[in-house]
Amino acid sequence: MNQRRGITFALGSVLLVSAAQLGMRWSMSHLPSPEQWLSAPINLAAVAVVLAAILAYALSMLSWLLALRDLPLGRAYSLLSISYALVYLLAASLPLFHEDFSLSKSLGVALVILGVITINSRPASAPELRSAP
Repeated sequence: MNQRRGITFALGSVLLVSAAQLGMRWSMSHLPSPEQWLSAPINLAAVAVVLAAILAYALSMLSWLLALRDLPLGRAYSLLSISYALVYLLAASLPLFHEDFSLSKSLGVALVILGVITINSRPASAPELRSAP
């Protein structure tokens, strides 16, 4: 089991899913509501970003599957929560998303990151393989 490789794939999954979330958010603010899709003009750049975000989701899933080969589920799953913090921080800091920072959200993000650090601060033990009786 190669934990460094697993962490790399897990963090790759986090980055890809975060980019997908931000891409979806940006796109949906530049597209008409679904009931108007057949009648209103469509922003082709927003459609392209939606398609890129779907691809990012697919690549994120592939990266996640590869991470699970090398990491215990409890450790890997905790790393996914980094995406919540990353999406919030990027959406609030990049003006194109028009999101606001708030003390309560920032405190929540800090607690999530503290939890990830706590879970991942000790070396993970290798899982025992059971032999069939």
